[in-house]
Amino acid sequence: MTFTPDRPLRVLVVGSGPSGIFAADALIKQTEIPVQIDVLDRLPTPYGLVRYGVAPDHLKIKSVTAGFEKTLSDPRVRFLGNVSFGTELTYDEAKGHYDALFYTFGASSDRRLGIPGEDLTGSMSATEFVAWYNGHPDAAAREMLLSATGVAVVGVGNVALDVSRILSKTVTELRDSDIAGHALDALEHSPVKDVWILGRRGAAQAKFTTRELREFGELHLSEPVVRPEEIQVSQADEEAADSTVKKNLEVLRAFAARAPEDKARRLHLRFLVSPVEILDDGHGHVGGLKVERNRLDESGSAVGTGEYEVLPVQMVLRSVGYRGVQIQGVPFDPSRGVIPNEQGRVTGRVGEYTAGWIKRGPSGVIGTNKADAVESVKLLLEDARNGTLQPVQSSSRERIDALLSAKAVDVVTLADWKALDAHELMTGQAQGRPRAKVPSKAQMLEVIRGGRG
Repeated sequence: MTFTPDRPLRVLVVGSGPSGIFAADALIKQTEIPVQIDVLDRLPTPYGLVRYGVAPDHLKIKSVTAGFEKTLSDPRVRFLGNVSFGTELTYDEAKGHYDALFYTFGASSDRRLGIPGEDLTGSMSATEFVAWYNGHPDAAAREMLLSATGVAVVGVGNVALDVSRILSKTVTELRDSDIAGHALDALEHSPVKDVWILGRRGAAQAKFTTRELREFGELHLSEPVVRPEEIQVSQADEEAADSTVKKNLEVLRAFAARAPEDKARRLHLRFLVSPVEILDDGHGHVGGLKVERNRLDESGSAVGTGEYEVLPVQMVLRSVGYRGVQIQGVPFDPSRGVIPNEQGRVTGRVGEYTAGWIKRGPSGVIGTNKADAVESVKLLLEDARNGTLQPVQSSSRERIDALLSAKAVDVVTLADWKALDAHELMTGQAQGRPRAKVPSKAQMLEVIRGGRG
C-alpha cells in the first residue's frame, strides 16, 4: 500500500515524554511518507520526565518544552492525554486503528538494594521522592514523613545529587523553583542536618556531572564534606579518565581542602562504601544504615573489606537505577526491564517500535533520546516503504475519538493542557514563583473542564 495525504501512515506514539515527542518530530520532518500521529499519555500532562523528573530548581533544562509544544501543535500531530494504554485503549484496539505502534513510555519503576530492612518506614526509592516533590499525580498525595535529621542517599548519579540538593536547600532557595507546593511546605519544617551520598566504588567511577557537583559548594546553609582518603585515585586511573571525571576530581579535592564553615547542614560525599543493612529503630522505622567499606580490585570492582560503620540516619533513599514496567499487551523482558527489540523494532512484532529508556534502559540525558528516537523512526519508515507494514483496513481520527467517547474517556487535548499550563503559571506568579503545579489528576481535570467553558 502507498500512503498518501488522503490516507496517511497512521502512527500511535505511547508516551509523551522526550522520546515520544522526538519520535513524532522525526516523523513529521521527513517528507517522503505522509503521516498522521496520535501521541498518547495516561496523564493529563505531556513531557514526562521533563515535568516530573528534572530537578525543580533546574528550570533552564525544562525550556526544551518550547520545542516539544511546537511539535505537538503541528496539525499532523495530536496529543491524547488522560488515556491509559492497555486498559482505556487496549492493545487490540490500537492494532486495529493504527498502522504502527511506537512505545516510548520510559522506565517508571526503580531497582532495589536487596538488603535487610529495605521495606522499613523511611526507606524508599529516590524515584518516589522525586515524584513527590515534583508534584506527580501518583505521588502527590503521599504523606512524606520528613522528620529525619540524617538522610542517606545511595547512589552517585545526578538523581542522587538532585534529591540531596533539594533536601539541603533552604525554602528561600527553593521558592525560585517549580517544586510542588506541598513539598515546599514540608521541606520548610524539615529538621535534616546531615545528608550522606554513598558510592560503592571510587570517585573516578561516579556518574554525576560537574555542574551538579559544583552546586553543593554554593548552598546557603549547607556545606560539602569530603574525606581525602576516599577520593584518592591512582595515577593510571586519572590519566585514563575523561574530562568530566577529571573536573569532578578537581571539585571533590577542593571540597576536601575547605575549612569547616559551621553551616547548619552538611552534605557528606562518601565513596568506597556499600549499604549492607537498614537498621530498625524498634518501631518499624529506619534507625540507621550499616555500611561496609570497600576497596577496588584490579578490575575496578568494589570488594568489601570487612570494616563496618553505622550512619545515624532515619531515612534512606535508594538511587541505583530506574527500571521499565510492563504494559498489558506489550512484550517485556523482565531481566532487563525493557521491551525486547532490535535497534528499535520490537522483537517478533510487525509494525511495532520502541525508543527511549524502555528501549535501551535508563541511560543518557534528554538529548540522548533524540538520536535514539530517530534511529527507530528510520526503521519504521523503511518498513513502510518496503511493504513490511500491514496497514489497517480503516483508520481515522474520528474512529479513535468515537471509540474513546463510547468508553466515556475524558480525553485531554493540547488546548486543554495549554489551559492548565496557563493556570499553573498564573497561580505561581501570584505566589512569586515560576509555577504552581496542580498535583492531583482530579484537580487537573477540574481546571481543564472549567477552561472548556
